Amino acid sequence: MIVIIMGVSGCGKSTLGTLLSEKLGWPLYEGDDFHPPENIDKMARGEALTDQDRFPWLHKLHQATVKARRSSSDAIVVCSALKRLYRQILLHGSQALTSSSCAEREALPPSLPGVYFLFLNGDYELIHQRMVARSGHYMRADMLQSQLSALEPPGAEERALTVDIRKDIGDIVTEVVNLLGLRAPP
Repeated sequence: MIVIIMGVSGCGKSTLGTLLSEKLGWPLYEGDDFHPPENIDKMARGEALTDQDRFPWLHKLHQATVKARRSSSDAIVVCSALKRLYRQILLHGSQALTSSSCAEREALPPSLPGVYFLFLNGDYELIHQRMVARSGHYMRADMLQSQLSALEPPGAEERALTVDIRKDIGDIVTEVVNLLGLRAPP
């Protein structure tokens, strides 16, 4: 199984991904580690990434997902995946971009067997507070609104589970494990 943890910056993707990885013994593919330096520099300057900035990054994450699926490995992927197109790239790679029409892109399956999106959802105030409180992250709190503006929440057809981030992180881990029917190794 592949679990892609998605949502805007500051919603807790990395924290949840790390805790699930530790609990389940699954590898973690942290999206921030796949960004080229140019993207990180741009975000650190307070500039929002464009689709063109994101596409190579999403392809790298797609390749990591494909590698895990081909080896029949379970894995956790952390990626903002703000737009449906981004989620399609994570699932289908360049095929999501090379389809010649919107109808062809829409014909791509919105989900794949064994791949689940986990959408961490919360309100602006809570996420902004978290971003202001954290240190050492390149993503500035004043960029949150640009991410929320770009966000296209996943639909049910995308095999997405929505989790309210107001809960305690331990409770969220338990909820996710239960929702997906997972078991921690002995």
